[in-house]
Amino acid sequence: MKANVHGHKETRTRTGIKILLTSLSAMVAETSTFPIDLTKTRLQLHGESQPLSSSTRRPTNSFRVAAGIVRDQGASGLYKGLSAAIIRHLFYTPIRIVGYENLRNLVSADGSLSLSSKALIGGISGAIAQFVASPADLVKVRMQADGRLINNAMEGLGGLWKGVLPNVQRAFLVNMGELACYDHAKRFVINNQISDDNIYAHTLASIMSGLSATMLSCPADVVKTRMMNQAASKEGNVMYKSSYDCLVKTVKIEGLTALWKGFFTTWARLGPWQFFFWVSYEKFRQISGLSSF
Repeated sequence: MKANVHGHKETRTRTGIKILLTSLSAMVAETSTFPIDLTKTRLQLHGESQPLSSSTRRPTNSFRVAAGIVRDQGASGLYKGLSAAIIRHLFYTPIRIVGYENLRNLVSADGSLSLSSKALIGGISGAIAQFVASPADLVKVRMQADGRLINNAMEGLGGLWKGVLPNVQRAFLVNMGELACYDHAKRFVINNQISDDNIYAHTLASIMSGLSATMLSCPADVVKTRMMNQAASKEGNVMYKSSYDCLVKTVKIEGLTALWKGFFTTWARLGPWQFFFWVSYEKFRQISGLSSF
């Protein structure tokens, strides 16, 4: 009995340490890559619901968007919404990372699962985490878009979960690609003796993780951003009635390629984010005496 109690306490302690380490690693990664994330958000909102032939719609790219932000708001404008992003990751990242690891180890003690099983576990962990963190994500998107916060009087408490469905859908896809790919790629690199379990293996796995997550999630990310950015008019009207309505209108008005708008910016942000997060997280685990992820 005493052994069981001691075992439970040790497990809770390890879980608490993992939660702390994921939060610290996420803060490092988010602060390092936030300007790229803000640029991606502005780029995804550019030309919203303007036909391809519209005379008022001018082509743009990531560099023009970033330069415009610095010109109008100064360098600090590139970090608008950082506080909300960090608060979001204090909930989002520990739930999805620790949740994934616990579910993976519950299903298979040695972690030897198929890629499809890991993808499913990653998707479920990400969806749950995103639902919890959705209010902070909404505040971050509004602040990134134009500094506009939620109007509680007009949108109500439920406004904090505006766009939660596309948000959860995106999180499911992102974590299918990110967590499953990182886990699988790292084990592949180590098992095939391409590298030991060190920064080289972590870097290679993080690159593959970022690419797969971007490919899967970019369309859902565009829909999520637009759904969360819209605010109801005084009459209560909104531009998009649902995520499906947003998807259809975006493709009909702007073309199919609009769903991958900001792809390279997203990849440029997810790639470094993955690198900073996984390398620091694995290092923190090593320092704390925990086994590799």
